[in-house]
Amino acid sequence: MPSPFDRDEHLSKAIGQDQPFDLIVIGGGASGVGTAVDAASRGLSVLLLEATDFGKGTSSRSTKLIHGGVRYLRQGNIGLVRESLLERQRLLHNASHLVHPLEFVLPCRNRREVAFYGIGLKLYDWLGSGNEFQSSKYVSRKTILEKLPQLEPSCCFAGISYHDGQFDDARLLINLVQTAAELGGVVLNGARVVELIKPERAKQNQGVIEGVSFRDEETGKIHRVHGRCVINTTGPFCDTIRRLDRHDSIPLVAASQGIHLVFPKEFFPGKAAIIVPNTSDGRVMFIIPWHGHVLLGTTDTPISNASEEPAPQDDEIEFLLKTAESYMQRRPTRQDALSVFTGIRPLVKQSQSAVTASLSRDHTIEVSASKLITMTGGKWTTYRKMAEDCVDQALSIMQMPPNRSKTHALRVYGSPTLPSDLLKPARDDHSDWSDVYGTDRNKIEELIQENRTMGELLHPSLPIRKGEVLWAVRHEWARSVEDVLARRTRALFLNAKAALDMAPVVAHEMAQELGRDSTWIDQQLVSFKQTAKQFTLQ
Repeated sequence: MPSPFDRDEHLSKAIGQDQPFDLIVIGGGASGVGTAVDAASRGLSVLLLEATDFGKGTSSRSTKLIHGGVRYLRQGNIGLVRESLLERQRLLHNASHLVHPLEFVLPCRNRREVAFYGIGLKLYDWLGSGNEFQSSKYVSRKTILEKLPQLEPSCCFAGISYHDGQFDDARLLINLVQTAAELGGVVLNGARVVELIKPERAKQNQGVIEGVSFRDEETGKIHRVHGRCVINTTGPFCDTIRRLDRHDSIPLVAASQGIHLVFPKEFFPGKAAIIVPNTSDGRVMFIIPWHGHVLLGTTDTPISNASEEPAPQDDEIEFLLKTAESYMQRRPTRQDALSVFTGIRPLVKQSQSAVTASLSRDHTIEVSASKLITMTGGKWTTYRKMAEDCVDQALSIMQMPPNRSKTHALRVYGSPTLPSDLLKPARDDHSDWSDVYGTDRNKIEELIQENRTMGELLHPSLPIRKGEVLWAVRHEWARSVEDVLARRTRALFLNAKAALDMAPVVAHEMAQELGRDSTWIDQQLVSFKQTAKQFTLQ
């Protein structure tokens, strides 16, 4: 019996639909998948089409934080901070297997900084009042150095401790895809939209959109599907879809990229993170524990064009390494980095300014003359509210009765309702990789019990087992080696060399499961090697 999360089954549903879908959502990142979840939870028929893989772009390349955005306080954007903190609490409840509190220490160099940042973080506490996160507090220099033994002592007179949320972005996205499917949505990766269908009688750039044509990237076949409303949530690529609607569309977003470097845990041991609130480029820098490693980021670099596999720039790498020198006793170098990943932000244009750090992080919803809805901007933390706003707009366009969102307290697939729903209690420090599977952890263990070889580690440096490859293919839409090693597991993001070593075994296991031949294996390994180059510091 096929899995309800099987790509072939969803492809059959997509092209076999007799009636138009209520909504066709283009783009399988956080905003698109969130929109599909919201729509399906309201009883709408929805088809989501992702050109590559779910979370291939920005949504798997974040700083791994669910937060209000401390720096937005400095900009005076109180409304965005308040909304984000409300959504932070909802995600802590609705995706409890993936979202958890994380302590941050803000090191201060003098009494003035202690007072300034202390007052700001008390405002942050107040805006998030009523949630389950601990309040900020003063911490002495001695306490900070005990918590963070590798922190450079000279950077710290004293500090402020506060808590925000941490998560695994790609894993949350996959669970949201499963949530949409459980609610009746049809979700498909490897489905690239190539045309917006308009009435035959309509002149160029006129007429209400009636559906889309998409290419199945596995077979090359073009399929036409119809829908009452089409939503464009393709992030930094949203202008490409808008030009399918009107070839002369004025660009809506300015692209900016940010990078993160990943180091062994030994470079910054401890359970707390630090935040550097004011770097030379105007951004906040974080040093964060994540999946047994240390994450250092991020940058904000304007770019002229977005690409599906962006590359870090030398200046960005040097900026992070140079900034980190002031805060880490053990100075990180290029040779020490296990991985580097680059994400692109779709910043809503407000002016001709080239300073992307000043552009809007708020989401924008645009409706064209042909009723194409484009939603862009925003951030992971507010994905649910963005989706709610987008579906409200779609209902208005379709002239359907108002139907309130059901997602405020909707638990994400895999989130336990009781501790007993898990095979074993999650560790307090969230260092057990299997925690990310939530209630599916039991099922993966059963799969491994059936065949002990499935319990073998794919690499001694990472806690990822062979059985997780089969699980990703059977239940999580994984169709390529990259899908498994980059997003279903996080191997490529944590240790690029280890991921390359794991690739042949992963390709072999996938080929057996999908019925592929040796030619497919060879092609997969060549393709993955090319992708992995962007994650490796040469």
